[in-house]
Amino acid sequence: MATPPAWPAGSFFDQYRLPKRYDRMITPRYESRLERSLEEIRGRIIRAAERSGRDPDGVTLVAVTKAHPLEAVHAALAHDLFDLGENRVEQLAEKAAAVGDERVRWHMIGHVQRRKVPRVAGVAELVHSIDSLRLAQRLSDAAEESGERQPVLIQVNTSGEETKGGLPGQGIGDDLRSILALSGLEVRGLMTMAPFTDDETVLRSTFRGLRELDEEFRQLDGYAGEELSMGMTNDFEIAIEEGSTMIRLGTALFGRRTT
Repeated sequence: MATPPAWPAGSFFDQYRLPKRYDRMITPRYESRLERSLEEIRGRIIRAAERSGRDPDGVTLVAVTKAHPLEAVHAALAHDLFDLGENRVEQLAEKAAAVGDERVRWHMIGHVQRRKVPRVAGVAELVHSIDSLRLAQRLSDAAEESGERQPVLIQVNTSGEETKGGLPGQGIGDDLRSILALSGLEVRGLMTMAPFTDDETVLRSTFRGLRELDEEFRQLDGYAGEELSMGMTNDFEIAIEEGSTMIRLGTALFGRRTT
């Protein structure tokens, strides 16, 4: 296995240092892929942050392991990628139980059916996809039953694309206030998904719209406004330039999904 570069201690790259405990769990496919992809992605994150006058330390890389086997998870952990994203409740619960590493911060990035909420509460460090008041109420109830407060992001459809989930960007205020009043939730910020397009104008408008909503909501009691989850493999640099604090990368890290 190749030895990673000796980045200075305390630098942006510390989160990617390679420990030894997962060496025997990594398949050559995922290890070689990450060896190639991480260096490039790190550079692109830094350059995008610098273009917008931001510190790259302010951007969290969520490694999306959805539809990839446990070998991908172990490869990510070997590179100290501890923020891991899943979009299906079953895979989230199964992988979290199988890995059992307290350093992992599991992110639920996909739609959550209300009947599956109990399997998410207490497992996901952050639920990115609160797309309705009814879902928020159900998750709040489940969190309260376990004596916890569940950190969440409100998913907003800032593109107006019908195929995208989330609360509508216009007129979201009343629903947001109702969600903020739920005692079982901690609303840390917002999430959006941009259309799959190369049109930079459309992408920037989508991401900028979320940032502007975040700035507007900061005056509301109970809104932390810490995170803007936006940006995926095809658009994460633009998202960073527009203020993203969390990017969700799967294909760029691990290649195409296996299922």
